[in-house]
Amino acid sequence: MTHLSLTNVSKHFGDFTAVRDFNLDVKKGEFVSFLGPSGCGKTTTLRMIAGFETPSTGSIAIESVDITNKAPNQRNVGMVFQAYALFPNMTVAQNIGFGLRVRKEKESDIKDRVAEMLAIINLEKKADSYPYQLSGGQMQRVALARALAIRPEVLLLDEPLSALDAKIRVALRAEIRAIQQKLGITAIYVTHDQEEALSLSDRIVVMREGEMDQVGTPFEIYNFPTTVFVANFVGTLNTANAEVVDPAKGLINMDGVQFASATDLKDRKKGDKVRVAIRPERFNFVSQEKKANIVDCTIENITFLGSIVRIQVKIGNTKFYMDTFNNPFLELPRIGAKDQVTCSREAVLVLND
Repeated sequence: MTHLSLTNVSKHFGDFTAVRDFNLDVKKGEFVSFLGPSGCGKTTTLRMIAGFETPSTGSIAIESVDITNKAPNQRNVGMVFQAYALFPNMTVAQNIGFGLRVRKEKESDIKDRVAEMLAIINLEKKADSYPYQLSGGQMQRVALARALAIRPEVLLLDEPLSALDAKIRVALRAEIRAIQQKLGITAIYVTHDQEEALSLSDRIVVMREGEMDQVGTPFEIYNFPTTVFVANFVGTLNTANAEVVDPAKGLINMDGVQFASATDLKDRKKGDKVRVAIRPERFNFVSQEKKANIVDCTIENITFLGSIVRIQVKIGNTKFYMDTFNNPFLELPRIGAKDQVTCSREAVLVLND
């Protein structure tokens, strides 16, 4: 059942269109991420849901109730900001209970709810501490608890982890997801970090220049990107120009090297120019495994990335990356050596644009 609905939503600032014809239905309890580069419209869309911006066109509804023109305090949403936005003169407990006091709830109910939130974020011992006495991760957990304390119908998170260091971000995003699932709350998460979006989300909305480029599960977005932009923005990707040889058989030619693709080419004809994409991890050496496509290559470069070894190979006139797990007991190929690599038909994606 649809819990949050955005219908034909657009936002104009003078002659500039920040968001164009945005349509999305979000189920109750779903975690949806808006992913894209700076300036793509993801935060503007979030602010329209929160009520900080009013759509130029279109409508926003929660549980079929139109909230398009309601003030922020008239729509039951919780917001977590990038910069914590905690009150420095209030303790952790007072910060968490702030929204409840604004709503004039009973002091005994506020006390119980604050205690419940402190337990959820594992900061019971910090109830009487002030923000300056907390780490960045602790402050963001307090900000999350404050947003959740009012029992919002939708939780909005605007790049909440971008100010934290890498290890804390990984730990805290797992906590955010666990809390969201435990409470069953609908969440919209804005980020430019593809790893965050992939690890947290039920669905991802990839945005570009104010528009939705692709909507899908993390599995779909990563493995089956439909546009060049999505393919390049999410994960490392090899792309190359090619020509359709046989649409019925899915055969394409790249620099004189033929590949077979599982992509449906029924709308293409022989000789059409296309853009193909192959993820680095979809390649293997023929000595390790044989798949539908077996092509000659030259080893151009080898980069050690810890758990991954990234090997650059030249196929025809095009350079590709292939990723293989680091195995200290296997000998790496020599730079300049001739070899063969293989990949499946499904690994060769023919992109829409």
